[in-house]
Amino acid sequence: MKPKNTARLAGLLYLLLTIQAPIALLYEPSHILVNGNPAATTANIVSHEFMFRLSVVSQLASAVIFLYLAFVLYRLFKNVNQFQAGLLVTFVLAQVITTFVFETFNFTSIMVATGQILQSLPGDQKQNLVMLLIKIHNYGLMIQEIFWGFWLLPFGILVYKSRFIPKIFSYCLVFGFVCWITDSISFILFPAYHPMVSDWIMKVAWIGEMPILLWLLIMGAKNNVQPVEVNPQIVN
Repeated sequence: MKPKNTARLAGLLYLLLTIQAPIALLYEPSHILVNGNPAATTANIVSHEFMFRLSVVSQLASAVIFLYLAFVLYRLFKNVNQFQAGLLVTFVLAQVITTFVFETFNFTSIMVATGQILQSLPGDQKQNLVMLLIKIHNYGLMIQEIFWGFWLLPFGILVYKSRFIPKIFSYCLVFGFVCWITDSISFILFPAYHPMVSDWIMKVAWIGEMPILLWLLIMGAKNNVQPVEVNPQIVN
């Protein structure tokens, strides 16, 4: 595959990921989770079981698309810096693995809420367990934002070193890295201020990734440029 076509495939996968990923992330807080009310949360899962299951499937599908995107980007940038390209894939792979782990908590909450398992539990204990499982899932996603941020760092370095994508996009990617890391760290260290920080980050985080997404999708890469990182020779 020519570099231009590889870049456009990466842009297409990036676009699919951008469309697909928010479905589960936005659906659960708005339709399922009721903070401080395990009974209402459990009732929402039962009444919206199919949509909740669909949100789990959506999150898993996003993870698969993300992994595919990482390998396409590796193919595009491996001649720029193979180590950084491998690091990009490693961070994405870590996120994909943790996504599958965290989604098991949501899936288990469905089974508990609908009485498929732990049927002998009293109603209030069952509702509290459902709430606990969903909270663990959500807390896991907030910690997972560290990987969401760190995969952008080698991505930015690769864009900066390449000769077929404008360097300005590398700064945008580093900005995205700072945004996601800040959001995760504020959640862990300063939970009282996290809603304010998260609200600000959600408004500006698109600056980090949207420009490179559009460039890859529309412009692609130059077919006549094959950047190779050459180790300098030391002359005694």
